[in-house]
Amino acid sequence: MTKTLDVITIGRAGVDLYGAQVGGRLEDMGSFRKYIGGSPTNIACGTARLGLRSGLITRVGNEHMGRFIREQLQREGVDVRGVATDPDRLTALVILGIRDSEQFPLIFYRENCADMALCEDDIDEALISDTRSVLATGTHLSNLRTEAAVLKALALARKHGAKTALDIDYRPNLWGVAGHGDGESRFVESAAVTKKLQATLHYFDLIVGTEEEFHIAGGTTDTIGALRAVRAVTPAVLVCKRGAAGAVAFEGAIPDSLDEGQTGPGFPIEVFNVLGAGDGFFSGLMKGWLDGENWPRALEYANACGAFAVSRHGCTPAYPSLTELDFFLKRGVVRPDLRNDSALEQIHWSTNRARRGLPDWSDIRVFAFDHRMQLEQMEGYTAAKGAAFKELCLSAAQKVQARRPGYGILCDNRIGRSALHAASGTGLWIGRPCEWPGSRPLTLEPELGPDCGGLEAWARENVVKVLCFCHPEDAAALRAEQEATVKRLFTAARRNDLEFLLEVIPSKVGPVDDRTTATLIEQFYAAGVYPDWWKLEPMQTAAAWQNAIRAIESHDAHTRGIVVLGLDAPEAELAASFQVAAAFSLVRGFAVGRTIFGAVAQAWLAGDLGDADAVDEMARRFARLSGIWDAARAAAGGK
Repeated sequence: MTKTLDVITIGRAGVDLYGAQVGGRLEDMGSFRKYIGGSPTNIACGTARLGLRSGLITRVGNEHMGRFIREQLQREGVDVRGVATDPDRLTALVILGIRDSEQFPLIFYRENCADMALCEDDIDEALISDTRSVLATGTHLSNLRTEAAVLKALALARKHGAKTALDIDYRPNLWGVAGHGDGESRFVESAAVTKKLQATLHYFDLIVGTEEEFHIAGGTTDTIGALRAVRAVTPAVLVCKRGAAGAVAFEGAIPDSLDEGQTGPGFPIEVFNVLGAGDGFFSGLMKGWLDGENWPRALEYANACGAFAVSRHGCTPAYPSLTELDFFLKRGVVRPDLRNDSALEQIHWSTNRARRGLPDWSDIRVFAFDHRMQLEQMEGYTAAKGAAFKELCLSAAQKVQARRPGYGILCDNRIGRSALHAASGTGLWIGRPCEWPGSRPLTLEPELGPDCGGLEAWARENVVKVLCFCHPEDAAALRAEQEATVKRLFTAARRNDLEFLLEVIPSKVGPVDDRTTATLIEQFYAAGVYPDWWKLEPMQTAAAWQNAIRAIESHDAHTRGIVVLGLDAPEAELAASFQVAAAFSLVRGFAVGRTIFGAVAQAWLAGDLGDADAVDEMARRFARLSGIWDAARAAAGGK
């Protein structure tokens, strides 16, 4: 039978709150970054990023954090058939900090948490039979109920021919041999823990741990002696992690020295954060093991993934995509602090981007009602009326969307705040403008602040959009000023995990030809700006589109794509421009505004049109444009 999964991990699932300030005490942390966590959860995500088909068996609470874990797992591509919702218990929580290169204080909030209620009834034989391997972690051997669930999964794995792996993952306080304040502790001797582990080690084909973890599994602080004690009860391949010295694998008898085992190349990188490094390591190891690589190659994958983890903030967010791993292994280390390697970070961001909360928008139709100046200049406008009208625009967009994927809005915060906030969580793509309307040189909305720090308050699903009126023939000083403003905004967007859309309209500045837009694109890349999205004015020739797309793809192979703007053009002109643009797969769709809402807004502000009629008319126009785009795409042969 063909199996649909490569690996199922089983055990802890929680929410990590990582202190955002590095170098301070956990007591003094002022803000935190929220990530999913727990070793099996991290490994499920890490292996999925490397192209393995991964699943997770655990429990989460029936509350916001439980839903966050489930949704994020799905975004990571992890199968959640084995993730049960516990109606009576809260999702586990961990608070962590980075004190220095050796101290990483953490507090586990796991008292009667959801994942520790995992039981035998949660283990579905059909799911286990559908995977090539099962990976367990040590914490769930510490409790009779969770141990029974793990042992049932392992027995079913053997029955159905799946490989089995153990991450010893020894946390003394989770075994009850250290206090709540000792979450950072990685080793406390315990004969009871050793006895429990040794009673289960024979279930596994692969066992992975640090030297300290093999000490607890083997019952001695002599590493060779501990490995031999483990070998006495299991024929599993043993992989011992040695920190900066890399890792070593033993398939048979344990030699007199760790240096006699099989090794893979290590990487000279700066240690910034060791938390989650072992989970990244195991993700790479599973990739090599399940792909049938030899142990030196599998250990190379593992060491590289561990290197990414120790160089970045957070656990799962630090792990590489397969594209990123391949690039790193071919190119090597350029600078030891990988998080500051711009080429590597661009690949990391762009190949893991969808996992940050936004889906793969390969097809998109956007109703753009982020206009401010145009609305403010209409007869009868007031701030209250403007806000109310933008709520009507949102209603029209949702009427056309009908909860289907592939639809979006552009909406501002200054006039349209209520509509902008209401759009969150609706499944719409949401772009939010930053430029002061009509400004040249480019000026940003005051709410952003001089360093664009205001982006910290934005919803993560908002896409940072900025319109820059520019032209290749701009004076050098003007070009430098505008590029610096765009770069500052782009950098702040990345810092806050927000996607970035750059809109350029050269025809409003000077004459254009088939090279104009392409030249602007190249100039912004040269300035260090890598937009996730480009918003471009309609170009009338295939050559102009080809030049623009070539300029994008030569700098960024992983861009989200292009949306075509409308420029308040009549519908017939838009239809003609769609026919040209839709022939190019990198053009994902359109973002059109005044063609949809302009006349409706004037009539509504004048009192000549009621709310319901305004919504119906804008929905009709948006739906018709969407149909025209879809027909143009179909005529061009789809995607």
